[in-house]
Amino acid sequence: MPESATDELNVGVLMFIPYRAMEQRVFDALAAAGYADITVAQARLVQRLGPDGTRLTLLAEQAQVTKQTAGFLVDQLERAGYVERVPDPADGRARLVRLTERGEAVTALANRTVAAVEAEWREVLGERTMNQLRRALTKLREHTDPFR
Repeated sequence: MPESATDELNVGVLMFIPYRAMEQRVFDALAAAGYADITVAQARLVQRLGPDGTRLTLLAEQAQVTKQTAGFLVDQLERAGYVERVPDPADGRARLVRLTERGEAVTALANRTVAAVEAEWREVLGERTMNQLRRALTKLREHTDPFR
């Protein structure tokens, strides 16, 4: 934390604060639409699901949680009807976790909310600055995200 009003917050905190605000807006929208049973931990796992599904071990690795934790979260999401486990066509012994119709509906709502927040940010920052921000963060992702 800054020691005085003239000290600056570090860049990580400056990125986290708007992310957390966006995340809260998404959860508020989900709750208002009747999806109040989704936790932050579950949502962060769902964010890592590929369009055709993802193996549990890869989900755990990408979410930086143990395989047991990922399995527990997937069990919860499966009971709530958001995901299902299906055979992996590339390996009959393996299973993929993929969204169900209910999971796709909640994801679509979350994505619409994110788009609305980004539109607000674009108004606040202006087109040019928002585009610069996106380019800068994309470049940082290339440097920091091994799962890009």
